[in-house]
Amino acid sequence: MTEQSISLERLEETINVFGSFDENIRIIEGEMEVSVVSRDSMLKVSGENAENVMYAVKAIEALMSLSSRGEAINEQNVRYIIQLVRSGNESQISQLAGDVLCVTAKGRPIKAKTLGQKKYVEAIKKNVVTLGIGPAGTGKTYLAVAAAVAAFQAKEVNRIILTRPAVEAGERLGFLPGDLQSKVDPYLRPLYDALFDMLGAETYNKYLERGNIEVAPLAYMRGRTLDDSFIILDEAQNTSREQMKMFLTRLGFGSKIVITGDITQIDLPADKVSGLREAMRVLKGVEDISICRLTESDVVRHVLVQRIIKAYEEDEERRGPKKDRRERP
Repeated sequence: MTEQSISLERLEETINVFGSFDENIRIIEGEMEVSVVSRDSMLKVSGENAENVMYAVKAIEALMSLSSRGEAINEQNVRYIIQLVRSGNESQISQLAGDVLCVTAKGRPIKAKTLGQKKYVEAIKKNVVTLGIGPAGTGKTYLAVAAAVAAFQAKEVNRIILTRPAVEAGERLGFLPGDLQSKVDPYLRPLYDALFDMLGAETYNKYLERGNIEVAPLAYMRGRTLDDSFIILDEAQNTSREQMKMFLTRLGFGSKIVITGDITQIDLPADKVSGLREAMRVLKGVEDISICRLTESDVVRHVLVQRIIKAYEEDEERRGPKKDRRERP
């Protein structure tokens, strides 16, 4: 049996780290196979495996450090810090306490929650064009919309333009009721939701009426030059090569583009080349263009989402390489 102690300096930080009904500490105990007991002003961490005890102590100390900087502690960042500690990257944990990117209509601060997200946000701020590629739940679209709202509120741009291709994922677009706008609205719903969260419905509608916000299918971008705008192309894996080139060449003066997508979820016909894959290959190394890859460790949804993504990746590896006519970069 190995035991290590941690000194507790501030009660409020300890309460934050422990969580409601000690839920955060229970996660550490379960993941590390250790026991954590509070005695007087000390935490006692014990277990059969000395390495696991060491990892648990490092994780708890990292969480206390984050808490002292005003960071909220929840299941997602507890599990993420455990990953960093186990992979020997605990020295990078201090970078997680980042700046607030935007504040939602309800007053909730939006920050990068993982190192991958932090690099993604920094790339958006630094570059004219940023490609954010990663699986579901990594915050690609949400953080891009937050960056757009922040730029708009800081008067760095005059417009926010959100677009995505209306590609069918097993359903038939023509069978949906209503006119063209009604048919494409379900495809644009994630973008609406993110904007509602950031601005509130009333402010969103005000800016929409003034033309400061535009949410439209990708086909509506053809023939335009977009100056002083923050433009987001979502679900870009479902663009064709021609659509991607058309979209990128809409860039005007004083504008910024963020392109997001998941190259494992391409809904194009097998004989069509994904515009996102092509862009990743063609634009690699081009000045003022950044390509950011997020992974399952950057997933900030339910922990089960991470496990699902990993299970699918492992299944793909077991099945071996297969012919893919959509060209891998």
